[in-house]
Amino acid sequence: MAFESDKTMFEIYREKDFNKKFKVVFYTELTEHNKEFEINSALNGQTIFNGFLKDLRKDDGKAVIRSLLKDMNSSESAFSEDEIRRRLEEFLA
Repeated sequence: MAFESDKTMFEIYREKDFNKKFKVVFYTELTEHNKEFEINSALNGQTIFNGFLKDLRKDDGKAVIRSLLKDMNSSESAFSEDEIRRRLEEFLA
């Protein structure tokens, strides 16, 4: 049985200004030191996808997210929500 703490909340977003890069924030892992900056950055961006990673497969899921970000930043174009969900399917809670 999975508990609320057995997953990591994340958001993939695109910066609206500056360089329009695709980025990710893992909300569940924020600390007091970086919380305000990271949340404000995501709020100022355009949400592309959000969800929860299963903690048991979190590291593998993060690797897929890094790959997605690299591909989207290279093409300067967002993948569809369905495509992102398909690639992350086995890691999503």
